[in-house]
Amino acid sequence: MPSPRRLSPAAVAVLQVIARGVRHGFDIMDATGLPSGTVYPILGRLERAAFVRSRWESPTVAQREKRPPRRNYEISGAGSRALAEAVEHYRTLSRGGRGTPGLAPKPQRT
Repeated sequence: MPSPRRLSPAAVAVLQVIARGVRHGFDIMDATGLPSGTVYPILGRLERAAFVRSRWESPTVAQREKRPPRRNYEISGAGSRALAEAVEHYRTLSRGGRGTPGLAPKPQRT
């Protein structure tokens, strides 16, 4: 399983919208502003890492709504933990490395 710190900003964005309840690929694309060529590979990696689970909706529902069946994505417990750790990691980086071993804060100009 990849380290949460290895999650790209795009993967974090995808996990965040799934955690907020966005369930379908096209809706995830709309919510993140990312193209399908980015979102679907990320979803595959997140599923292989057990950060998300997916299942196909009932064909009956899709037929009733006159569209193809959609795949529903749901964040797992491991995904929620990975998301929290990755958000904290990026938050730390955006603060100039304060509190991150091996990274010194930027010197202040006076």
